[in-house]
Amino acid sequence: MGFTLNIIGAGHVGKVLGHLLAAADGIVLQDVLTRSMASAQAAVDFIGAGTPIDSYAALRRADVTMLAVSDDQIGPACAALAAEGHLAGTTVFHCSGALASTALLAATQTGALVASVHPIRSFADPAQVATSFDGTFCGIEGDAQALAVLTPALTAIGARPVPIDPSAKTVYHAAAVFASNYLVTVLDAALRAYQAAGIPEPVARELAQPLAMEAVANVFRLGAAPALSGPIARGDMATVARQQQAVQQWDGATGDLYAALVAPTTDLARRKRAL
Repeated sequence: MGFTLNIIGAGHVGKVLGHLLAAADGIVLQDVLTRSMASAQAAVDFIGAGTPIDSYAALRRADVTMLAVSDDQIGPACAALAAEGHLAGTTVFHCSGALASTALLAATQTGALVASVHPIRSFADPAQVATSFDGTFCGIEGDAQALAVLTPALTAIGARPVPIDPSAKTVYHAAAVFASNYLVTVLDAALRAYQAAGIPEPVARELAQPLAMEAVANVFRLGAAPALSGPIARGDMATVARQQQAVQQWDGATGDLYAALVAPTTDLARRKRAL
């Protein structure tokens, strides 16, 4: 494994991946391009390697280019990179969880191989992630030859590459929203419902915690269907109807959320009974 690397965009993801890749045997970080020389220098300082630059014209040809820019800038950044005319035979990849490698069409049209690499974790604290990256799953897709270059590099920095279907990239990204963001929303509904019953918010969190923690643990230990419990799992739809009516009367939006969850939970209960 060995290649030269350029980085365009050096937010949290770009800095962490840059730091890890630059430390891997055989990978030489060349140029780091951001919107300003100051931010490029700050990224290079964090990474511990590379040359800060502030224009596409200053980019040297590299075997691999990482686009670690925001989703709405991937297309424009790729087009600007392609316009410099140094991409034929190289690999270009982006780090978006929502966009497929097809977003790099401008690079493909100049003869580059393209891919996407999406680390599945939070980068709120880059320094902490850089020291605990080992075992991080990365959703990967793209040209086979590009992945043949990137996969060994990802493995070398401790990542666990997981191939995904590029046509389902948006659904793949939505999975993280279900597993994290919407889970918080549902738990918020539980806490507010406890409070509606006269329970103070700090106590409500104590009441909900063991239920939530055990349910989540059971999903990952047993699978979703076997982990399901409660009135729908028991087939007690009369209780479900009473609850739905009561929640709707208390808070219409939360009642709508409760109602929306009945059908998929009923389907999950059927899957449990079929086991």
